[in-house]
Amino acid sequence: MEIDRIDGRTRNQLRPLACSRNVLNRAHGSASWSQGDTKVLAAVYGPKAGTKKNENPEKACIEVIWKAKTGQSAILKNFLMDLGKLEKEYEMILKRTLQSICILTVNPNTTTTIIVQVVHDDGALLPCAINAACAAFVDAGIPLKHLAGNKTYGCLQFIPLFKECFLTNALVCAVAICCGLVESGYVILDPTKLEEQKMKAFTYLVFPNSVLSVLPEGSLQEEGEPVEHGIITSVTQGAMGVDDYFHCLERGRATCEKMSAFLRRSLQPQTPK
Repeated sequence: MEIDRIDGRTRNQLRPLACSRNVLNRAHGSASWSQGDTKVLAAVYGPKAGTKKNENPEKACIEVIWKAKTGQSAILKNFLMDLGKLEKEYEMILKRTLQSICILTVNPNTTTTIIVQVVHDDGALLPCAINAACAAFVDAGIPLKHLAGNKTYGCLQFIPLFKECFLTNALVCAVAICCGLVESGYVILDPTKLEEQKMKAFTYLVFPNSVLSVLPEGSLQEEGEPVEHGIITSVTQGAMGVDDYFHCLERGRATCEKMSAFLRRSLQPQTPK
């Protein structure tokens, strides 16, 4: 049974995707990512010598700076405190996700800063920002984990606004998707802002960039499971049962291959004109 969505999409249909790299001249790497009317710019600066306080000097440090859409301060004045908390949560989630896909031992005692600028928010903002950040890291040439030789490990953390689970897999990049659970129990992909407001719950999922199209089937396994079946980050908000969560995982993973193919096309080396 299909449900009616305001923009006419089916439950499993994504909004149009758009990705551009090297969009800012002064950054060491940059990218823009759009999903429908949601758009985010990401700019990478570094690596620069030295690490932040309380960071491990034997590894590279990643600093994330989240910038809300300009001109929103007056509108959101009464919610400034909550907005600030949300931005800090987003920064931490982005940092943990990027740490999971980067080789932090290549440039020890350095700091790479990524600035994430929200251009417009029409739903699924955090996944859009994660996709923009990953594309910007590729554009900057930041060392990312290879497709073999890494063991899976993970940890579970609980923070006030979200429940998070960060797991690291062998990968070269990552793709993020939002899955929403409506009151009727159906799962929809890539909800708009209006749809998010009506959701019973939703989850942001980050998967390893699918390798099915670049490696032979069965050539990359981790303990009997293909690498692309792993999960890097999972953030849930709202009341969601275990069965509903695994349904979201199934839908998100099925969409991952399509998004991965789009990401690879978008990040192909640019040939000079």
